[in-house]
Amino acid sequence: MNNRKKNIAIVMGGFSGEYDISVQSGQVVNKYLDRKTYDFYPVVIGGKEWFCTDDSGSRFEIDKNDFSVVMPSGKVYFDGVFIAIHGTPGEDGKLQGYFDLVGIPYTSCDHATSSLTFNKYFCKNFVTGLGVPNAQSVFLTKRSKLSPAKILEELSLPVFVKPNNGGSSVGMSKVNRAGELEAALKKAFKEDEQVLVEEFVKGREITCGIVRKEDELIILPVTEIISKKEFFDFESKYDSDLVEEVVPAQIPDEITKQCKETSAFLYEKLNCNGVVRFDYIFNESGLNFLEVNTVPGMTEESIIPKMVKAYGMSLEELFLIITKELFIK
Repeated sequence: MNNRKKNIAIVMGGFSGEYDISVQSGQVVNKYLDRKTYDFYPVVIGGKEWFCTDDSGSRFEIDKNDFSVVMPSGKVYFDGVFIAIHGTPGEDGKLQGYFDLVGIPYTSCDHATSSLTFNKYFCKNFVTGLGVPNAQSVFLTKRSKLSPAKILEELSLPVFVKPNNGGSSVGMSKVNRAGELEAALKKAFKEDEQVLVEEFVKGREITCGIVRKEDELIILPVTEIISKKEFFDFESKYDSDLVEEVVPAQIPDEITKQCKETSAFLYEKLNCNGVVRFDYIFNESGLNFLEVNTVPGMTEESIIPKMVKAYGMSLEELFLIITKELFIK
């Protein structure tokens, strides 16, 4: 009987402005994973460089033909992958499609769900079709002929301008005056070929994390995000001095209940897997969907680790739940 421990690759890095944050997330995952159960290998993906590192920091090139690596101890084949890449290619379905082709299971949503949820416009349309309210928006590509004036004939100021495919609020701006819109569009188009212009919804921002454990959904405490800047931008997300995250959120019980139920509903309807975070704004009119994070941050400053602690679970327990799901048929 072969009693060897399974080999798990922790992939981090990526091709986007979230590279450094992803590496930090991967390092946290590597720190807290259960080595009694599995052998773990940090793997950094960046451009054409895919390499595995050992404890000394030495690099060993990944063979992309089968996602294996030759280490000093011999050739390592991976039984599963823990995806810690935010943005492309780890959150938009590209990496998931690759692992499907080479036949290695992974911890995140599949390629179809990842692709859908990473595209904010497609995801908004899907969620709208399920009856979940969200803000009015205009979708643009670099070929679009809509002028700022035409956009503002369809939407009311203030608006958010954001890359349609992306995360951590990279390239995002809040526009309060018509004269600011053109510069905000240029900033967003530097990050993506597609841009979403979305009406500002006044209210309080909350978020809900969910992870699957076999046939059960563990719903983590709803958290309120209070940014000390005008909105929860990239800087705020990773600087604890610029944001307050209240776990659990001090909000009406009915909003907490609705947030959890809506998140569980979307988790199932979107065919999610692993740990996923759903973001909302709520006000006197109710709950408004913002976006889905299928590979949420795992740094020491990230929201999911804070939710997990408030739930009474350790990161070791969370990561063990996630990795065990790799091998449940």
